[in-house]
Amino acid sequence: MKILIFTMGSRGDVQPYLALGRALLDRGHEVTLSCSRDFDEMIETAGLTPAPLSIDIRALLESPEIQEALAGFTAKIRAWRQFRPLMRRLLDETWEVAREAKPDLLIYHPKSGAAQHIAEALRIPAIPTTLQPGFVETREFPQFLLPGMKLGDFANQLSHRAFGWLTYWSQAGFQKRWREQTLGLSTPYPRDFFAGYDPAGRILPRLHGYSRNIQPRPADWDAREEITGYWFSSAEQDWAAPEDLTRFLDLGPPPVYIGFGSMPSSDVERTTQAVTGALELCGRRGILATGWGGLGDLGESRDIHVLERAPHSWLFPRCSAVVHHGGAGTTHEGLRWGRPSVLCPLGVDQPYWGHRVQVLGVGPAPVPQKRLTAENLARALEEAHNPSVIDRAEALGETIRAEQGAKGAAEVIERSLA
Repeated sequence: MKILIFTMGSRGDVQPYLALGRALLDRGHEVTLSCSRDFDEMIETAGLTPAPLSIDIRALLESPEIQEALAGFTAKIRAWRQFRPLMRRLLDETWEVAREAKPDLLIYHPKSGAAQHIAEALRIPAIPTTLQPGFVETREFPQFLLPGMKLGDFANQLSHRAFGWLTYWSQAGFQKRWREQTLGLSTPYPRDFFAGYDPAGRILPRLHGYSRNIQPRPADWDAREEITGYWFSSAEQDWAAPEDLTRFLDLGPPPVYIGFGSMPSSDVERTTQAVTGALELCGRRGILATGWGGLGDLGESRDIHVLERAPHSWLFPRCSAVVHHGGAGTTHEGLRWGRPSVLCPLGVDQPYWGHRVQVLGVGPAPVPQKRLTAENLARALEEAHNPSVIDRAEALGETIRAEQGAKGAAEVIERSLA
């Protein structure tokens, strides 16, 4: 079977789909992965065929409009309107990718809004996927943009519906015209972007690529919803670490990992001073990953090692705790290796994962980056190193490592289409 996977975003939105694609490849399928540019080498290394779109996610994340959008709801609406021409261009590019790939099946991330319509135009199945529990309504908890709010059953359900309505309102206008003019579709525009599609009318599964040990399955979901576990890539325990990194690890107790991944900081200098000051206050060594600009010039210190990146599966088991922005991938990776986590979210789903870490007792309350100081991060690090927190994190890590997320998802896909 020829399978085309659509995803969109930074590395955290691409890497789990690489793992899913690899699991499907291992079962004999031909897999193409389409996402933003600059991931071709990683995709080819996994054995998949890349089909890049022209969008530069790093430049987009660093733009003033997106930086502002992370700060508030009205700014998100303004940014959405400003970037609508870009979204329209991506619809056309996505359609061209699909026509060239000629797939038998589409698998799509929620950010890939064209996939459902393209599947209808090609008369092939489309299976929706997510890395966060926020696209199927439930009475048990609110939509992930409202983490920790105690709204009650009805309001919880309403929050999910409101998100669906807002998504419909923001996309329907220009996507309706595109469906008609480019795809030649005259059928009604689907109200649920996460519904998927099947030309034979089957109810196909919706794949939830996160751990049920972090977010339990709601009792009011039906059998269509498949929580598979996170789609981890194989652990890179044989990665050749630079000599200076291994030397630093050997010279003292396990350090704290601090890195904010693909989320650029609005105030790099303040963030850098906060993390270095926190390590000094609590007397701990640290490995600081500069990523895409979350941390700045750190100078030289015998207790701090700076690197651009290293495989989390190699590095996290060698650390005492992990401090990060709270993306789904980094959250799962830290907990996978049984490490207490301190989440410093900026927005989107990151506060939600911070809330879950706190509820599970595997880390302190999240410390939002906008309010990050040396003092509050030092307090959070001390709490993360409490023996009871360490024990709970280690126990959770064992359960997560036992999950077969990507393999299980591939089995669900094959079973649903048999």
